[in-house]
Amino acid sequence: MDTSLQPGERVVWEGQPIPGLMFGPGDIVAVPFSLLWGGFALFWNVSVWSDGAPFFFKLFGLPFLLAGIFLVAGRFWVDDYIRRHLYYRVTNQRVQILRTGAFPTIRSLDIHGLPSPELEERGNGRGNVRMGDRMPSTGKAGTGVWLPSLSRELRFFNIENPRAAFDAINQQRQAKD
Repeated sequence: MDTSLQPGERVVWEGQPIPGLMFGPGDIVAVPFSLLWGGFALFWNVSVWSDGAPFFFKLFGLPFLLAGIFLVAGRFWVDDYIRRHLYYRVTNQRVQILRTGAFPTIRSLDIHGLPSPELEERGNGRGNVRMGDRMPSTGKAGTGVWLPSLSRELRFFNIENPRAAFDAINQQRQAKD
């Protein structure tokens, strides 16, 4: 992680999301929708290109085909890319989330001003630590439905041993520096 520490600040935990192909609860709806979208876009494009339709119809279908390719497969590659460039840190003063690469951001929040963290631990030892309200799966969720790693939620997402991060946050919240 490439952020500087403030005077007297020390790192107590750091980690990264698990890379690779990942399906989440939202994919129960997203996968069938993307297959329908992509299938129809492919059908449309094959039809207009093979039947000699006017050039406008050929061009009209291409953006829908590209969107279908992204929804069916590309979003998983983009999400993996983002997770490979995402870093989390808990210090005695702050919680930091750093995203490098194509979508760079830095979030740095005072650890004593955070709401109580919420631990989401799965049976495989992986999970999330949320530090704030859960975003709805629709509406203001933004890109989080299609690209979970770009969610606007304040969380450590899809990490190994989330209990260690959860405990580090709670210990630092209770400590008086």
